[in-house]
Amino acid sequence: MRAKVVRTRGSVGGARTSRIKTNTNTNANRNRHVMHRGRRDAAGDSSSCSNKPRQNQCRAARRGGGAERRRASCVAMAGAEEPRVAIVGATGAVGQEFLELLDQRDFPMGSLKLLASARSAGKAMTFKGQEITVEELTDKSFEDVDIALFSAGGGISKKFGPIASDSGAVVVDNSSAFRMAPDVPLVIPEINAEAMKDIKWRERKGGIIANPNCSTIIALMAVTPLHRAATVKRMVVSTYQAASGAGQAAMDELVLQTKEALEGKEVTKDIFPIQYAFNLFSHNSPMQSNGYNEEELKMVKETKKIWSFDDVSITATCIRVPIIRAHAESINLEFEEPLSEAKATELLGGAPGVSLIDNREENTFPTPLEASFKDDVFVGRIRKDISREDERGLDLFVCGDQIRKGAALNAVQIAELLLEQ
Repeated sequence: MRAKVVRTRGSVGGARTSRIKTNTNTNANRNRHVMHRGRRDAAGDSSSCSNKPRQNQCRAARRGGGAERRRASCVAMAGAEEPRVAIVGATGAVGQEFLELLDQRDFPMGSLKLLASARSAGKAMTFKGQEITVEELTDKSFEDVDIALFSAGGGISKKFGPIASDSGAVVVDNSSAFRMAPDVPLVIPEINAEAMKDIKWRERKGGIIANPNCSTIIALMAVTPLHRAATVKRMVVSTYQAASGAGQAAMDELVLQTKEALEGKEVTKDIFPIQYAFNLFSHNSPMQSNGYNEEELKMVKETKKIWSFDDVSITATCIRVPIIRAHAESINLEFEEPLSEAKATELLGGAPGVSLIDNREENTFPTPLEASFKDDVFVGRIRKDISREDERGLDLFVCGDQIRKGAALNAVQIAELLLEQ
C-alpha cells in the first residue's frame, strides 16, 4: 500500500514532499519502531527444515466447547480454486513477515502450510485466528503445495527448491541460490514483472522465481524510473544496512549489545566478531580477491540482470550499521541523457512503490526509522551532481524496510502476480 504524500513548495521544480501519512494497515500505528517484536526463533533462516499429511483439509477444531484447541499441521483457507501455499522458514523474521503480509493483503489461499527446521517443528503459529503447527521440512512436503515462499537460506533453497518445483509447486525464493541462474527470473514486480510471464501455478509444472537481494531491490525501486527516462550509464552506491539483513539473531544481539554498552558491560558477540552497538563496519559477507565483498557484487550483477542491460557501470560499498530493520543507500547516478532535478522528482513522485520525502527548507528527508514497517521505498536528497558541469548527474538518498520490500513484500507481490497469470 503506497504511503500518501503531502507536498509543500520547495526550491526545485515547485513540488516537494515534506512528510508522509501512512495507511493504518502498514502498521505505522504500532509502537515498535526501535525495538523488534520480541525474541523470535530464527531457525528457519539457515537450518534444514517429516511432513504430516493433511487430513480433511487440515481442519482446525476445538474440543470440549473450546476448552482445548487442536492444532492443524496446515489450515484450509478457502476453495479448491485457490493456491495451496507453503512458507519455508516460517519461524524466521522473513517467514513471520510472510504471514503478516498474507493476512494484511488478504492473499487468497486454498490452504496454508508452515515449514521449518526439525528444531522448530511442533511450534504453534497463529494465522487469521487459527493455530497452525509448524512442520519439519522434508522431501515430501510439497506434494500438496502450489506456491512455496522460501526464506530459509541458500543451502535449504538449493536442496529443497528443485524438489518443490519438481513436485509441481512454483517456488518464490528469497535466497541468493538461484538469482543468477540464466533460466530463473529475478523479479521486482514494479520493474520487470514480464520476466515471469511463462510461469503459471495452475499448470502444476513448477518453476523457480528469485527474489533479488534487499539492497538491490531498495536501490532499483528509486533508480529504475530515472533509468527508463535517461538511461543510467554509471551508478555509485554506498549502503547503510540494518541488522535484519543478518537475521533475527543479529537483531536480537544489537538490542542486547546496546543495553550492555549503556550499562558499561562487556558486550555479547555471538553473531559478529566485533561490537555492533554504537559502531559500524564493512558488510559481513565474504570478501573477494578484488577487494569487493559478495553483497557489493550482488548489486552489480543483479541490477544488470533485472534491467536486461549490461551497458552500465556499477560500483558499491556496503556497510553494516546499528539499525534494526531498514536499509539506507546513498546513490550517485550518471546518465546518457540530461535529466534535471525537477524531472527526476516528477518521475519518482509518480513511481509505484515509491514515496518522496524531500523538503530542503525543513531539512526533512528519508530516515530508516520512518521507513521501518512501511511498504514503500522512501526517496529524497534529489540534487544535481555539482562535480559535473552538465545535467547528466544526480544524487539520491533512499531508505527501505529490509524485511518488508527488501524481502517478504517483494516475494508476496510476486505470488500475487502468479494469481493473475
